[in-house]
Order: sequence, then C-alpha cells, then structure tokens
Amino acid sequence: MNAMTGAWSWLTTAAHWSGDGGITQRLGEHLYLTALALLAACAIALPLAMWLGHGGGRRIGGAVAINISNVGRAVPTFAVLVLLTLTPLARYGELPTLIALVLFAVPPLLTNAYVGIAGTDRDIVQAARGMGMSRGQILARVELPLAFPLLMTGVRTAAVQIVATATLAALPGGGGLGRIITAGFATYRTSQVVAGAILVALLALAVEGLMALLQRLLDPRSPRRRRTTAAPAGGRESPDAPPEPAPAAPAPAAAGASLTKTSPGNRPAPGRAPSTVEGQDT
Repeated sequence: MNAMTGAWSWLTTAAHWSGDGGITQRLGEHLYLTALALLAACAIALPLAMWLGHGGGRRIGGAVAINISNVGRAVPTFAVLVLLTLTPLARYGELPTLIALVLFAVPPLLTNAYVGIAGTDRDIVQAARGMGMSRGQILARVELPLAFPLLMTGVRTAAVQIVATATLAALPGGGGLGRIITAGFATYRTSQVVAGAILVALLALAVEGLMALLQRLLDPRSPRRRRTTAAPAGGRESPDAPPEPAPAAPAPAAAGASLTKTSPGNRPAPGRAPSTVEGQDT
C-alpha cells in the first residue's frame, strides 16, 4: 500500500507532468514510437498476408505464416534489441528499437490476416467470380470484408504488444515511458517505478479501447454501414444489401367463372347447358 500511495502522490505532482523528461514528453515519445512501429509492421505483414491468403501461395502460405509467427514470438524482443544496439545501427538513434518492435509486431498481423483471408468460404468466392469480378475485386469486396474481424484482431494485439514492449527502449537510452521506470530504479524510488508501470498499463488499455472502437466503426458488416450502403447514389443496389422479395403471383381464376356477371335475361333455361359464349345458347 505504501508503494501505491507513493505512486499516486508522484502522479498527482504537477512538476512531474511538465518540463524536460516529464510525463507529457515521455508519453509523446511512447506514442510516436508505437505508431511508427505499428505502421511499419502493417506495411510489411498485411500485403504479404493478402498475397498468401488470396492464392499467390496458398499451398505453402499456411506453413510460412505459422513458422514466421512462431519464430517471431519465440525470439525475446530484449535480446534482439541488445544485439541491434551492438551493430552500427545504434548510431541512428531509435532505429534499433523500431526494428525490434516491428519484428515483434509482424507475427500476429501476418497470421491473423492470412487466416482470415484464406478462410473465406470458397463458395462465396466462386459466386463472386461467376458474377464477373476480377481477382482484385474479389479481394477488396469479398475476402477483405469477411476477414476484417480477424485482421483487426491482429492489429489490436500488435498495438497492445508494442505499447507494452516499447518500455524496453529506455534500457539502451531511448525515450518513452520506460525512462520513468529506469529513472526510478536508478534512484531507488519504488513509487516512481510503480507510477511508470501504471502509466504504461493505462496507455495499453486506452490503445486497446481505441482499436476496438475503430473496429466497430470500420467493420463493413456492421448494421450502421449496411444501412449507409443500402441505397447508394444512382439507384444501384449495394452488393451487401439483401435482395428484395419477389412479388407474389396473382391467384388463378376459378375454373368456369365468367368474366362478367350473367344478367337475368341471359340465364339458360332449366335443363339446358349454358353457352360457352356469353349471350348465346347452344
């Protein structure tokens, strides 16, 4: 409890939020590093997953995606970061940290995107091909919308992992919220260490919530977006809109029913068959 009380006192001190090395500066560095690493990982993993899942390497795509994912998750990020700092890349500031974070974020992005696209129902793909869609149209209008939930799950997982792992950037002298934790260790201030850990946890939760909101807003299968695309301009129906029911067929006329009422003067005499033509007797 003393550590938590001290952490709350440290967080509520205004001097710790401003100035050089304050929480605001470290938070900005952390967000910048997270966004840059996530964008770079998406630029690498998503096109490769689309090519593998769409059919460019479907037979070997699963093995490649799974193996890359397993290798990437098995290698410790801190070990990669230390090795990169011993290379000439260390002269380029945050580049070793960025490379380590990208390598750590690629596996969930690649695996989820590949599984989502390759797992699209083949009957739906064949139906789209039968409608005359090209390969690019099938990918953009059929496979990607159906794979969107899994794809966004990979993005959310990678984003949270990057936020949590970016604290290691402080060990080789980088920026971010990890500098608050390392400074607390250096000065034996447990309250500062706990405060830095709380900030990282809150940031990870905030990023997860933001990604969940984006997934809900951008999901092409959500009811809100279906209502928006139900009646596009030009009167053309959206491919996602449900087909209108066919009009009911008119009920058949009763056999032998006359088109007009028979007048009393035209009624046939008893015992005589009625004429097939109105007004005439047989």
